Amino acid sequence: MLKIGLTGSIGCGKSSLSNILKKHNIPIIDADIKGREIYEDKELLKAIEDAFGSSVIDEDGTLNRKNLGKIVFSDDNKLEKLNSLTHPAIRKMINDDLDKYEKRGKKMAVIDAALLIEAGFVSMLDTVVVVTCSEDVQLQRVILRDNCSEDDAMGRIKSQMPQEEKVKYAEFVVDNSGTLNQLEEKAEELIRKLEEKIEK
Repeated sequence: MLKIGLTGSIGCGKSSLSNILKKHNIPIIDADIKGREIYEDKELLKAIEDAFGSSVIDEDGTLNRKNLGKIVFSDDNKLEKLNSLTHPAIRKMINDDLDKYEKRGKKMAVIDAALLIEAGFVSMLDTVVVVTCSEDVQLQRVILRDNCSEDDAMGRIKSQMPQEEKVKYAEFVVDNSGTLNQLEEKAEELIRKLEEKIEK
């Protein structure tokens, strides 16, 4: 089974492409959803509490995201520590899903992850698809989507790995600077190329 990574910077339309692939009955594993589900694991919560203190766990035993966010987003070392706890757990859940789809006889499965490269998931994949768009389009989309100022939008874009850096990891690059219809056409072309890759 072909294991495909799908990523792209904020506002480039990774989720739009992911939704189109889903309509073509290609299994999608959403790493962001897995990233939320891992916090249901009591052992992981205990490790996070040990690392960051009791303020990150609410009285009902669930994660206090706000307090955890305040701690890790202002300190790179602490963010790295959190990632060292969460990334292996996310990776295990993704691998379990990949095994499940393989047993069902699926030809391919897509791991949809904003931080695919940063989280070190590339090593578990056969190929990587990066969705890109022009900087102007990206900026406008982020402003519209997040209802924020141009400065805020630029800040969010700049806080991520640059598009040109992500592209270095890609076998397939899909430019989504145009309309949704154009993206659908490009998605069909991408699926054809992926199917050819399987047949080789």
